Amino acid sequence: MIEFSDIGRSFFGVEVLKGVTFGVKQGQTVGIVGENGAGKSTLMNILGGNLSPDTGSMRLNGLPYTPASPRDAERAGVAFIHQELNLFPNLSIAENIFLRSFPWKARWLPFIARRHIHERTGALLNDVQLAHAPDTPVERLSAGERQLVEIAKALASDARLIIFDEPTTSLTIRETDRLFAIIGQLRERGISMIYISHNLGHVLRLADEIVVLRDGQVVGGGAKSLFNTDKLVSLMVGREITQLYPPRDTRPTDQVVLDVRGVRQPGITRNISFQLRQGEILGLSGLMGSGRSELARILFGLDPCAAGEIHLDGEPLQGLPPRERIRRGVAFLTEDRRAEGLCLEASIAENIMLAALRRFVHTPACLVDRSESERAVTQMWEAVKLTPTARPAQAVKTLSGGNQQKVVLAKWLLHEPKVFILDEPTRGIDVGAKHEVYRLINALASRGAAVLMISSEVEELIGMCDRILVMRSGEIRDTIQPREFDRERILRAAIHQSELV
Repeated sequence: MIEFSDIGRSFFGVEVLKGVTFGVKQGQTVGIVGENGAGKSTLMNILGGNLSPDTGSMRLNGLPYTPASPRDAERAGVAFIHQELNLFPNLSIAENIFLRSFPWKARWLPFIARRHIHERTGALLNDVQLAHAPDTPVERLSAGERQLVEIAKALASDARLIIFDEPTTSLTIRETDRLFAIIGQLRERGISMIYISHNLGHVLRLADEIVVLRDGQVVGGGAKSLFNTDKLVSLMVGREITQLYPPRDTRPTDQVVLDVRGVRQPGITRNISFQLRQGEILGLSGLMGSGRSELARILFGLDPCAAGEIHLDGEPLQGLPPRERIRRGVAFLTEDRRAEGLCLEASIAENIMLAALRRFVHTPACLVDRSESERAVTQMWEAVKLTPTARPAQAVKTLSGGNQQKVVLAKWLLHEPKVFILDEPTRGIDVGAKHEVYRLINALASRGAAVLMISSEVEELIGMCDRILVMRSGEIRDTIQPREFDRERILRAAIHQSELV
């Protein structure tokens, strides 16, 4: 279906792809894995018509393939489902799906055939098992539902080759299973797929063959039977990570740092109460829509709280804006780092200094002490192990996902928080970067910070946390101690009995 031959690409003299060669057969699913910055996105942007290769060539269905734009790729039957969804929230599902090719009522009459669009959209939504009307505004959909709209959008273009880029990062367990069933149906229809994911278990489950990229080169490839998780990790990072979750050398104290009592917001949370102690990593599990992220936003002051009390070191926080909560020592790493955690157009250094800028501004001139701030940025750069190829003045939007996450962590580390709320801290980053993030979280706890860690990955919570709270329908349904950690127990607490099959 698609063949890459000796593909090379450089940016500003730096080789990002070096002689990449492999192929995808008709009806085959090929998994591509590699660390952030390994070249996966660049290769897919070449396939999708966003970039051109400096060297090498591609063949699609046996013919030379040189797309000059994404529209060229779409016409050739190539669809790309991005990790960062390309939907207009103010438009309906149907309008988003047919935005590039609205059918007219007649050739000579420039009116959109809305009845046809709604009928076709209804059929597509049925294919992806999304129970919404075609005229539903996308802004009303959850992140997982928006992902399914992207898949329906690809199916609408009659694509013969579909690229999935981290498709499960925003999906619940049930939505992920639904997606995998859809991928199985696409395979039966003879559609070829490229599946890119940092979830190696998903890749091993779905792919017929696997290609491993490291530093822009293919360092491994073949049938999935040749690989297991340990081998993939070793090929990806160029070394063995013998223990993904770093050992802890400290334990929580009895001192309560964050005390949450009866927090309630109609339709969001109901009577949430828990205590977070000094040096503790407290996990928060639950399915999408359980209220996990909403609770984090309430604790940080971004969303309202109708009732309840929130105390930091015995002092009340309720009613205070985020600015004041930051000043008192609360940090919040949002699940959407690009939209809410970073100023993408600003430099790496400016982003790192953002939360602690007050420390580097001297009165009465209100000027930033450049030498002091540069020393602090260098210290944080080394602490989070940011890529050595980047520069402090470089725009943060040019970094890989894993390095962007490290910049967000560096921003809050420089602020030296008492309470660190982490919402999906490893979403969309590779296994090597995950190991570094885990190391930083352990270091925070070792320094006495109290950490609330929200994650959709049950194994991650089991590997990192001192206790785990499980939320469902806006309530804490279970509190699990380390000796009781069990994946099945956590999932059963998170899923309503009517959903268990």
